[in-house]
Formats: sequence, structure tokens, C-alpha cells
Amino acid sequence: MKQLSTIAMNCGVGFAVLLSFVSFKREGRHAPDPKRPNVVIILTDDQRWDALGVAGNPYLKTPNIDKLAAEGVFFRNYFCTTSLCSPSRASILSGKYAHAHGVVNNFTEYPVNLPSMPGVLQSAGYETAYIGKWHMGEENDKPRPGFDYFVTHKGQGKYWDTEFNINGQGSREVKGYYTTVVTRMAADWLKKDRSKPFFLMLGHKAPHSFYMPEPKYAKAFDGVRIRYPKSAFELGDKPKWIAQRLNTWHGIYGPLFEWRKKFPDSSPEAVKDFENMVHAYWGTILSVDDSVGEIYRILKEMGELENTIFVFTSDNGLLNGEHGMVDKRTMHEPSIHIPLVIRFPGLTPVTKPVVVTKQVLTLDIAPSILDLCGAPALKNIHGQSFRRLVKGDAAAWRKAWMYEYNYEKQFPYTPNVRGIRTDEWKYIHYPTGDGTPDKHMAELYHLAVDPGEDHNLINDRNYAGKVNELKRELAALLKKTGANPDKMPLDEGIKSELPEQSIR
Repeated sequence: MKQLSTIAMNCGVGFAVLLSFVSFKREGRHAPDPKRPNVVIILTDDQRWDALGVAGNPYLKTPNIDKLAAEGVFFRNYFCTTSLCSPSRASILSGKYAHAHGVVNNFTEYPVNLPSMPGVLQSAGYETAYIGKWHMGEENDKPRPGFDYFVTHKGQGKYWDTEFNINGQGSREVKGYYTTVVTRMAADWLKKDRSKPFFLMLGHKAPHSFYMPEPKYAKAFDGVRIRYPKSAFELGDKPKWIAQRLNTWHGIYGPLFEWRKKFPDSSPEAVKDFENMVHAYWGTILSVDDSVGEIYRILKEMGELENTIFVFTSDNGLLNGEHGMVDKRTMHEPSIHIPLVIRFPGLTPVTKPVVVTKQVLTLDIAPSILDLCGAPALKNIHGQSFRRLVKGDAAAWRKAWMYEYNYEKQFPYTPNVRGIRTDEWKYIHYPTGDGTPDKHMAELYHLAVDPGEDHNLINDRNYAGKVNELKRELAALLKKTGANPDKMPLDEGIKSELPEQSIR
């Protein structure tokens, strides 16, 4: 013991803890568990990366989310690997690509036997809860494995007066605005007396369509003029399916999630409908920012803020007119680039905000949270902990990742998509699904000089070598991650009919 005492004095706190542990063992007592961090994850739906003040949006101000970034980490290049709600949510929980976890569309349940981040934490002694939009299994609002407390609803939910199933007790209508209601439910759960560390996921409906701001924010952006993006009219070098999408549910001349009543409409005056849609989209996020501020306040009031990993993120991005498109699903930047902000003094001091520019993925959330909590790691996953990356160690960090999306008969406006993104380049192609040659032109972008993806270089002979290099990298990633063979449905082409009302 004398020797250990000397080591502890010379080497600091870590050995002092070891010395304390040895003392307890010698005296036949159990060493006290170090206080483990709590976890709060606030998950929005369809929020693009630049729909934040901290990301530089000139009109949308999000002071509470920005405060998290100012006291923590802002991940400037955070991406989803499938830009679709259910697959992306399953990737966040499992650390796996969609083809590996099996949730490849919006109608599939998270597999009961697939290990998940909340399940691991629950087994490690955490009290776990999910409150809000779950969106894996359209008609199931019952509790899911891995959670001690579970509140959700069937389908998309509504901005007003949603029917929630509260911890398996049956669904009932809860009056009020969705964002406010789930925030209140989360606050009530957080305030419970407990002896365990806690894990809470709060799933917002916002800013998913149909965008409906609270009355207090309904006119927040009335003075902001919005036009179609320039790229909407520069489709000459793009695959033809993108122009075919213009008049559909997912095109700028279509119904715009019911903000346009008569469609298709390509008249110049119809841009007003587009403007109203964007205003409403932003308006729903103002309420989300209020929610973040309320949860922050409660954690501080509880004395738990400094011991809580506070995460703000989204499941996927959104095209707001870029290349003539609305919605998501494609591999273009607005569709895949999403927000991620984390505040945790155990990761970074609150007085020194950090901006991470390396590419981080939805796949990395689960391994990173488990690492920060000192919990067992998930096995055979595709993500990795970004703990060392945030600390400044970028050695062995990924230089490329792959994207996958499968054609949906319910939303026949986007082909099968497979692609690869490196720090500087992006290659996208559109497989038919039956092994025959692609029927759509591929896309190649030099993101380092063309971040807006304005110039498709796929037919420029000067870049043939780069295309072949990226094709080889994509094939290697598919094989490495178990997508061999790469299964997908048949691309049945772009269609114009509206989706069924119940799944919009």
C-alpha cells in the first residue's frame, strides 16, 4: 500500500482512484461506483444541417441549440447514410448501415433481437425512456425493447392533439401542440426520483411535413422573401429522373406538402406557395429550440446538467428546392447533411467550444454514447466512437463512406441509390435492382470546389480515372459491410400519382 500511495501522489487522480479501490478490497468492502453520465438525445425529423443559427442560417435563429454548441461540440459535417426516417433511426440506435440492420423502409420494425444503444445502457443499469415520434412500424404504438418507459403513437402523429400510447396503457388523445406536449412529458419523466443514471430520447415530429408552426411563430418569417434555388433550373447535366420529379409529390411544381392546392404549377407566381412552405418549416423549428431550452433548464435545476451528455440531432436532411426537389431520399447534400451538437463537460470544457470538420455519421452515435458512458460496446457494427476525434486525434478516422436508398412503390419519385462520399468527392449511381445496366445517368461532384453540386462531371473524360477509383471504393465498402450481394427492389420508374393519405 505504501508503494501504491507513492505512485498515486506522483501520477495523479487516476492512481488515487486505484488506491481507493484497493483499500476497499483489503477491508472487505465494495468500491463505490463512479458517477456515470446521464444521456439526453433530442431527435428532430427531416431537419437539414443549415436549419440552425449556429450553422449560419441568416433568418432562422435557434439560441438554445446554439448555446449547446457554444458550450460543447458542433459537428459541421455530420451525415445520414440513408435519408429516410426509419432506416436512419435504426442506424442511430444500432451503429449499422440499413442493409445490415434490416430497416430499409418506413414500414419495418426495429428487429427485436438486434442489440441497440438503449438496450445496452438498460442492461448496464440505466433507467431508459423514449418519448415522442418513434417511426419504426407505422401501426405499432406499443413499448419497444430497451426502454423502461415508452411513449409514442402510430404513424406520423399530428402537430395538434395526437393520440399517444403512454407506456403501453393504450392510446388516448393528448391536447396541445406536439412539440410542447412531448417536452412536458419528457420534463415530467426527468423530474422523477431515481437512484440510477438515466437515458432519455425525445423524438419530435418537427420539422416533418405537413409543416404547422405554433400560432406564436406562424408569422415569424413573413418578411423574408424566398425564391426557388438557382439549381432548380440548371438540370441539363443531371439525370433525367430529376426533371421528371418536378411535377410530383417531391418536386417544386407539385403540391408542396399541401401548401399548394392547384398543381402542377410552374408559373412564376407559384413561388409564393414555396415561400410559405419554407416559412412554415422554419417556424416549427423555433418551437423545437424552445424545447431544447426547457430541457436544458430542467437539467440545470436538477443539478444534472454538468453530468449529462446532451445531444441534439436529426434523422435525415431535406431538399428545399435544390435541383428542383423537395423531400429527402436522394444523396444530394441537403438530403444527407444534418445537424449534430453535443454538450458534455466530460468530452469538452464548456468554456471552449469545439467544431469538428471530419465526416461523422449517424452510425457513430451509438458507439460514441456507449464509449462516453463506459458501457459495453456494440459488436460487429459500422460506426465508431468519435471521442478521440473530438479530442483532436483524427488518426485512422474514415476517409469515405457509402450511401444507400431503396426504391419505394409507395413513393415512386426516387430510384434506387448507391453512392460514396469522400472528404472531397461524391459518386452516385442508380442501380435498376435486377442486375441489368443502370438506366439513369450517374453523378460525380468535386465537393471541394463545388459544394452545391452544380456541375456533374460524370461525362467529363478528364475524370474517368476518378470515377473508376470511386466505383472500386464503393464496391469494397459494400463488400466490407456485408452488402454482397446488394439486395434492392426493382426500379419501376418515376411516377406522378400522389402517395396514400395515411402515409404522407
